Amino acid sequence: MNTTSGMHTQAQPARATTTADVLRSPRLFTREYLAGIITSLALIPEVISFSVISGVDPKAALVASIVLGLIMSVFGGRPAMVTAAAGSVALVIGPMVRAHGVEYILPTVILAGFVQIAFGAAGLAKMMRYVPRSVMIGFVNALGILIFCAQVPHVVDKPMVVYALFVLTLLIVHFFPRVTKSVPSPLVAIVVCTAIVMLGGFAVPNVGGAGGMAPGLPSMTHMLVPLSFETLQIVWPTALSVAFVGLLESLLTAKLVDDLTDSRSNKSRESWALGLANIGAGYYGGIAGCAMIGQTVVNVQLGGGRSRVSTVAAALVLLLLVTSLSSVMAQIPMVALAAVMMIVALKAVNWHSLQPATLKRMPWSETLVMVVSVVITVSTGNLALGVFGGVILAMALFARRVASVIDVVRTPSADGGSVRYEIDGPLFFGSSNDLVERFSYAQDPTTVVVDFTRSQIWDASSVATLDAIETKYRQHGAAVSFTGLDGRSSAFHGRLTGALES
Repeated sequence: MNTTSGMHTQAQPARATTTADVLRSPRLFTREYLAGIITSLALIPEVISFSVISGVDPKAALVASIVLGLIMSVFGGRPAMVTAAAGSVALVIGPMVRAHGVEYILPTVILAGFVQIAFGAAGLAKMMRYVPRSVMIGFVNALGILIFCAQVPHVVDKPMVVYALFVLTLLIVHFFPRVTKSVPSPLVAIVVCTAIVMLGGFAVPNVGGAGGMAPGLPSMTHMLVPLSFETLQIVWPTALSVAFVGLLESLLTAKLVDDLTDSRSNKSRESWALGLANIGAGYYGGIAGCAMIGQTVVNVQLGGGRSRVSTVAAALVLLLLVTSLSSVMAQIPMVALAAVMMIVALKAVNWHSLQPATLKRMPWSETLVMVVSVVITVSTGNLALGVFGGVILAMALFARRVASVIDVVRTPSADGGSVRYEIDGPLFFGSSNDLVERFSYAQDPTTVVVDFTRSQIWDASSVATLDAIETKYRQHGAAVSFTGLDGRSSAFHGRLTGALES
């Protein structure tokens, strides 16, 4: 008889597609390579747009994205996740560039890279477990809104041929998979629209109009400012913002890809690898980056990418476009890329979370956190601020909810000579402040026992509250004793009691 048949086993994530699997399978290799091609095309308009915000030349931003993509493909902790020069980082660097000049970008990026390496080496990426699900949903919903809105200028108030190309792109992306799924439909749509524009000689906004696309590669970035204390004073606030904005966006994106692919990532490795990649991109490209969630969704969902091969392919194709095929890349109509990104935006939104039935079942606090995360992100254009605001609100609502679960039961003895209080629930700053008001100091007899068998002490505020209770009973001529504390709570109480008076 099999003695293990009745045992419960924990479900394990699906086995991730490895680089070795891809290289052994022509079918998987083709899928990964095609996913990389469509991802590289999806990167172009956003990287160019964000380069304007940060004050970096568009070609340099594209080169930085190539460096980021290659380094993260080798060292990153989340296969198939796309890293490039990102808008969130550009938004942080932009004000410093306008105030002090582009020459301060390189020291800023290098310092940010070292912070990210230290963050990953110290294992601090595990803190991502404290981001609530409602914040994650708000993150992806806000991202969908931002991506969609960013594409609207490429579609509205344009010649009629632009609207025709927009509709054609949508139709190809939607219906081509019914013909074959071996080639990503967004890639087919972009190729078809580009061919129509080039063969028909139509004058439509294209990639070349967004920035200089001369062939070749820029030179390495040189340090143009002295490595002095004055330089450090200028760059360190921006460097810290770049580091933590990049980490936050990358780790949240990694968590999202984990869910999409039912596989696990190494968040610590992703963190230090991002620092290494940013230092490399700073020296060759001149700008930092982080995970690009929209392009990651393109790679994983539209292209079917699952391994490091897809992101290596994206970086190499982008390198080819920037160097040898820059004239062809310049002819790609922006409306085709915008239409693909709009589809990505709609796919990114968690529509189930917005259904009336879901909203009705969810606690109001969870819905509020999601809405606040979305509102902050959309209003500021900063995903990190939205997540930070959502986490702070979730913590406050959690503390408020937990504070209300404290229960106090008063039981007088049969002879009336003593009284026993039983405390039920965790004691911390949110719950212990009201505990002092739950005792009948004037009415209680001279012997009072407070039982903490079903409670624990978690912070100094709780110890201060117990000291206050003891003082009040002493003023009424009663003696109070605390019993039932577990070992940790007893030691914590013993160390701080009597030492918290101002």
